[in-house]
Amino acid sequence: MVVLVALVFASPLRSEAQAAPDSAAIRAAALDYIEGWYAGDAERMERALHPELAKRIVNTNQNGRNSLGQQGAMTLVNATKGGGGKNTPIDQQRKDVRILDIFGNTASVRVDAATWVDYLHVAKWNGRWVIVNVLWELRPQ
Repeated sequence: MVVLVALVFASPLRSEAQAAPDSAAIRAAALDYIEGWYAGDAERMERALHPELAKRIVNTNQNGRNSLGQQGAMTLVNATKGGGGKNTPIDQQRKDVRILDIFGNTASVRVDAATWVDYLHVAKWNGRWVIVNVLWELRPQ
């Protein structure tokens, strides 16, 4: 019985001290993603992403039918290199990062950007936090 109690208390619960470095690294990955986009900094964008990233949006056509728009990591890196984010005026470059949850080697993050919201799934991959999935939505105009 004592061994069982010891095992329960020795479980991998994360202390605040352990979570702080992860929180900083998760926030850094999210900022590399959004600030890299605005700056047209493809190196910074690529650093933030897992090579097998899936970025998706649910599109609705004029008949109310949905389709799934998708991008992979290299499509996003190349769009960043092309300067797509540089079209957003600096005073509109919103980049609010909120870590919603961290559990082990995974995290969920919300990024409020200029005209859209990104929900990121972030994973600790080979010792580094990277974005694995993005589901995003345009803000209503």
